[in-house]
Amino acid sequence: MKILLIEDDQTLNQNISEALKAEGFNIVSLFEGTLAERTLKKENFDCVIMDINLPGKNGFEICKDFRQHNKNTPVIMLTAFSELDDKVKGYHCGADDYLTKPFYMRELLLRVNALIKRNVKNEVKKETISAGDIMISLATKKVTRQGKEIELTPREFQILVKLIENKGELISKKELIKEIWGNIVDANTNTIEVYINFLRNKVDKPFGKSSIKTKVGYGYYFEDIDGN
Repeated sequence: MKILLIEDDQTLNQNISEALKAEGFNIVSLFEGTLAERTLKKENFDCVIMDINLPGKNGFEICKDFRQHNKNTPVIMLTAFSELDDKVKGYHCGADDYLTKPFYMRELLLRVNALIKRNVKNEVKKETISAGDIMISLATKKVTRQGKEIELTPREFQILVKLIENKGELISKKELIKEIWGNIVDANTNTIEVYINFLRNKVDKPFGKSSIKTKVGYGYYFEDIDGN
């Protein structure tokens, strides 16, 4: 497995690289954003770990550009801040996960392994699923509603698929977290709330629908309004 690490702090870059290499990963280490952006267009990786505050181009810009041509490779963002706005912006740019410095190296390894495992699992699926006027191709990761394509980030896509595959059934926040990140201790359920809000703004509101429902205190479910 090949991982791109983009971190301008040389000591932290080295520490992360050594920890990942010890787990058997092949690591490409970079220290600034402009070169990272070019590298992502030329090479394929199984996971990308990037700092937000980088010389050249910042992590938000790199991730947003990366998602224009690659919607599947997992991206983990690193930051020295824990502001909710930064996290929301990171997820909105297409990041899959977020770690605030300082963090335990073991936690980073758990998240990397979980995201790569989930991505591989999703890539083997070839079927198409639907619910009402929503069509989802699991092979191409394409989502349409009423014939109009909807651009989703990889994690938004995974949550929507989980809800539609279990349409009408209540899915708890913990189940959604496990589906996407695996068995990571202390995963923040607020992250799911952020994603659900993103999904509603993309999948429901533009079409005058209210398919993604909340049962307060329990979780979420997809209501197939058209009964298909």
